[in-house]
Amino acid sequence: MEPVTFTPPLYKQRYQFVKSLVEKHNPKKVADLGCSECSLLWKLKFCSSIEVLAGVDISEDVMKEKMHTLSPLPCEYLQPSWRSLVITLYQGSVAEKDPNLLGFDMITCIELIEHLEAKELAAFPEVIFGFWAPIMVVISTPNSEFNSLLPGVSLFRHLDHKFEWNKKEFESWALEAADCYGYTVEFTGVGKPPPGAESVGYCTQIGIFVRNYVETAEIVKHKMTTNHVYKTIFKAVYPSLQDEKYLQYAVVNEVLYQAHRIKRRLWDSAKKNEHNQATEEEQRCWPPENCVTFFKKCDLRGHKELAQSSRTEPFVQDNAVCVPLEKLFSIPRVKQLCDTLGTLIKMITGKVALSVDGCSVMVRIDDEDGNG
Repeated sequence: MEPVTFTPPLYKQRYQFVKSLVEKHNPKKVADLGCSECSLLWKLKFCSSIEVLAGVDISEDVMKEKMHTLSPLPCEYLQPSWRSLVITLYQGSVAEKDPNLLGFDMITCIELIEHLEAKELAAFPEVIFGFWAPIMVVISTPNSEFNSLLPGVSLFRHLDHKFEWNKKEFESWALEAADCYGYTVEFTGVGKPPPGAESVGYCTQIGIFVRNYVETAEIVKHKMTTNHVYKTIFKAVYPSLQDEKYLQYAVVNEVLYQAHRIKRRLWDSAKKNEHNQATEEEQRCWPPENCVTFFKKCDLRGHKELAQSSRTEPFVQDNAVCVPLEKLFSIPRVKQLCDTLGTLIKMITGKVALSVDGCSVMVRIDDEDGNG
């Protein structure tokens, strides 16, 4: 039988397996133990349900190599989403209890346990299932029965592996832990064996543990008194429209964009109407006068693309086009951001030029081409 290779690579299949679980169950708080270079965390940060991501690894240096990939991009500041997202990395051992990981919906341990020393492995179930007690735990580990099909594997797949279990050994360990701490567990995996070798099972075996009890607030409060032992080495707070400063920034930008768009549309329509009515000689030297005079001369209220009621129709005042707030609030994106007209007024007051009565946004008429 020829040696087995995987497409896509096995590590990508493991990450996609976790991502699919997240998309199915929509957890808000997810932690990855043994996060190493943060590849899985980077993939999970794009899952819309997640609001808190945490990574734990014993090696601070390894995490620091790629932790910058977890920082917000400039475009995420320019266009914040409604979702709040905080990503934190901790340096510490998974065999130690730390209250930072209490209250999580899902904790993943992808190719981790086989790196643990005997004492760490013995302490691990109490830490993850007994102390942290997330709603769901996902543990993957190599299936030693598959090793004979892999090229170049003699004893273990990695020099740092302390052991590699066959299917029976992993299931025995997982069932014992689940029974002890009030979980149920289902077994699956990634990396299918080739035809004729189905008996060896998946290359990577996976246990999905689900908590079968509700943890009380009193118990969690008591656990929170445990001393913190992890070292925080990275924290990123993503911009969110739930933060008023980012919401205000988005509202102001949207209002200015829409007001200028309305002015531009009005200007183009007015020019077209006047141009069609001009003589052939007048059309050759169009427009015949500056923008301000031209705007004032046009009958702005006659254009069909403007709002239906007089309260929402733009008008010219001095050297500006005034766009009523009610018209701006009727635009779906503005309404989505502000919810109420009162919120719109609160957000733009002092940030946007308003008419004397405070009911309209004033967009200056540019003397050159009406772009403003």
